[in-house]
Amino acid sequence: MNRPTLAVTLGDVAGIGPEITAKALLHHPEVREFARPVVVGDADALRNAVTAVGGDPSAVNPVASPAEAADAAGVIDIVQTGPSLGHVPTGELNAEAGDGAARFVIEAVDLAKRELVDGIVTPPLNKAAMHLGGHPWPGHTELLAHEFGVSDYSLVLSAGDLSFFHLTTHVSLRQAIEDITQERTLEVLRLMSAFARAQGDADEPIGVAGLNPHAGENRLFGDEDADILAPAIELARAEGINAHGPLPADALIPAAVKGKWKLVAVCYHDQGHAPFKAVYGDDGVNITAGLPVVRVSVDHGTAFDIAGRGIAREASLVLALRRAAELAPGWGHVWSATGS
Repeated sequence: MNRPTLAVTLGDVAGIGPEITAKALLHHPEVREFARPVVVGDADALRNAVTAVGGDPSAVNPVASPAEAADAAGVIDIVQTGPSLGHVPTGELNAEAGDGAARFVIEAVDLAKRELVDGIVTPPLNKAAMHLGGHPWPGHTELLAHEFGVSDYSLVLSAGDLSFFHLTTHVSLRQAIEDITQERTLEVLRLMSAFARAQGDADEPIGVAGLNPHAGENRLFGDEDADILAPAIELARAEGINAHGPLPADALIPAAVKGKWKLVAVCYHDQGHAPFKAVYGDDGVNITAGLPVVRVSVDHGTAFDIAGRGIAREASLVLALRRAAELAPGWGHVWSATGS
């Protein structure tokens, strides 16, 4: 089996990223059946985490390049990026940790650009810490898009066959309403269509959630659904995209959870994230559509309240590794289909 090489960024070292990475790569030998994971981060912080989860810190194996990885059970290969962060305390905001978290992502992108890795998997970073460290990005998604130089992208929450694409993500609700344009809606519907084609079903129906209650109820509750979303959906349908809506979110999302829809476009962060996390928890992952390589993330945060105690659950990271390995071989079809 040709296993894809996956760059696993360590996340914020003050949070649970290092320990869930240690657990995923030491306690789950099945990961190496479908992927070649190589951590991008800090060896000392990872050694601390390995110790916290009851492992032997000598399992951490620094390498200069993914090509040098031992790729062996009981070993965690890591590309050291920047100075040691082993002294950073867990459980609190720290500028060094925030800088490191961004630096790990930037290095992983560089490895992908040089075709040394086939995909990127990201444990959580902390947005406030990243800002303290001098990196003013709203989150992973925007940082990755910047480093890859792309402008057409979408945050996707995925569990099983169901995927939620977001028109907007890490902005205020007021800003999200302003950012939802016909152009942005059509851009995301094209990404969704490309994603569907790569999955083998070019005609997969796409449900578009309305922005306002009852999708505006014939303009009783706002004009955006009629003036922005509906025309964009019509343009998409004219291009052969099987899009429907706008549909009331409180009807569309429960129907999707029950299996009626596999692809759903939501308008803003909490319209997608709140119901998705309530239903799927650790069974979901975060995918970025619109990048030249697959990127999959856990769907939870840094959990400073439990960091360093070795009790964080690694299930979402293991799932992210598996999903990235599944998507990586065919991701070129997604990339090429977007027209990027």
